Amino acid sequence: MPSADCRLLHHGRIMRCLTYLLLLPETLKKSKKVGRLPGGLPVCYEILTLSLSTKKQQKEEKMAAELCPAAAGTDNTNLANGTTVADAEKTKEVQVSQAGGGGGGGGCSGATTPTTQQNINNNNVDPPSWQCSHPTLRERNALMFNNELMADVHFIVGPLGGSQRVPAHKYVLAVGSSVFCAMFYGDLAEEESEIHIPDVEPAAFLILLKYMYSDEIDLEADTVLATLYAAKKYIVPALAKACVTFLETSLEAKNACVLLSQSRLFEEPELTQRCWEVIDAQAELALCSEGFCEIDLQTLEIILRRETLNTKEVVVFEAVMNWATAECKRQGLGATTRNKRDVLGKALFLVRIPTMSLEEFANGAAQSDILTLEETHNVFLWYTAAKKPQLDFPLKARKGLVPQRCHRFQSSAYRSNQWRYRGRCDSIQFAVDKRIFIAGLGLYGSSGGKAEYSVKIELKRQGVILAQNLTKFVSDGSSSTFPVWFEHPVQVEQDAFYTVSAVLDGNELSYFGQEGMTEVQCGKVTFQFQCSSDSTNGTGVQGGQIPELVFYA
Repeated sequence: MPSADCRLLHHGRIMRCLTYLLLLPETLKKSKKVGRLPGGLPVCYEILTLSLSTKKQQKEEKMAAELCPAAAGTDNTNLANGTTVADAEKTKEVQVSQAGGGGGGGGCSGATTPTTQQNINNNNVDPPSWQCSHPTLRERNALMFNNELMADVHFIVGPLGGSQRVPAHKYVLAVGSSVFCAMFYGDLAEEESEIHIPDVEPAAFLILLKYMYSDEIDLEADTVLATLYAAKKYIVPALAKACVTFLETSLEAKNACVLLSQSRLFEEPELTQRCWEVIDAQAELALCSEGFCEIDLQTLEIILRRETLNTKEVVVFEAVMNWATAECKRQGLGATTRNKRDVLGKALFLVRIPTMSLEEFANGAAQSDILTLEETHNVFLWYTAAKKPQLDFPLKARKGLVPQRCHRFQSSAYRSNQWRYRGRCDSIQFAVDKRIFIAGLGLYGSSGGKAEYSVKIELKRQGVILAQNLTKFVSDGSSSTFPVWFEHPVQVEQDAFYTVSAVLDGNELSYFGQEGMTEVQCGKVTFQFQCSSDSTNGTGVQGGQIPELVFYA
């Protein structure tokens, strides 16, 4: 049995505890004011409060992380969203010190816990994502062009030894091309992570992909044909159309034959027609160009069959010989007479040799050694003998092109003191609504009988001379116009003003035009005329010289 003193001591302790518990609410209120309590109970209260606060904070931070995953920390099991590793360690230390702080209360007095608002603010300090900095879908897609980020397929583009590895994204390509759609998502979908494309140039493939990612088209003269091939291969019609338009605007005599060959290959009839317009009108320039030597044999035969080539047959023959030399080189053969005949085959007999003049044949084809002795002998007999031998060459000359004339005056006249030249310039400006080829000018002659004139004619655009010629013509004293030709027809583009000029030297009494028109319809071409500042001899829209423009269309 415990002694009386022990029982009294035990009862005293119980009473003190009851008293303390009764006074606890008032003590807690005071603790909120003073910031600390004597003994260990306030610490328990603080731990309870911290635990509840921490759970609430973690719940809010979890919700924030779900709304913005990109801002979440690297270790979601240990770190709250937006809380650094150092912050987490500090929180653990505070909780441990508070949980074991039954002794002094100093361990909890300096503890601080980051709030949810602080975490949100810390997230805003991070740099924005690339998605945020590119607000539109087009910008974000363009950013993925030729980008390894999220790429799920790679192309090895170009021939062996000159290939390039290009990253891409199947979805983007499939949306832009039915070929790629079948390749990646069709019944026979490609499962390889790398796809080899040896027949497409890397630069052209990148232009194709850039269009599919961003709708941007960057075409250059050196790559446009390869790009057209890629666009046709993967059935991207908008890009193919842009390539054709680019080719049409850059079409000229030096590349017309090459583009003719390509337009036939790609089945582009409009481009083919434009090529024929240039080749017919500027046949000599087209056949003498380097591009002519690059065409295939089938295209060569088609050109040689052309009735409307506007050039002499001797020019055609020389162009064929140049092509044969180039073809021998491409095939690794020596440019011997036998090899040239072999690579030409039947094309040689499409040249209309009998339509040359005797002098042209004797100085050219007869000495080229491309013909056999029998063929050369028979051609000479065909020129000279009454009984002509049978030849394997076409005998009928090409029709060529018929020149058209735009006459800008409604009447002409002459007076006893007009028109005088004295070395001064007659000039006029004109524009057309479609592409044509200016071949020369029609000029008035003497009003006092037959006379000979020396004349210098020029064609300019924005002060740049495109063509000029110094020649002569003879007038018969009538009011008719007399053609004066440039050395080669000159391509004139639509909706741009050009200047034609003529400086005559000869009989000063000449016819002149009256009732000039500012607009003239000539066939399918509409001409517009305006005065030229180069004119120093009185010629203008209403009257004067240069009554006609001679052209092909």
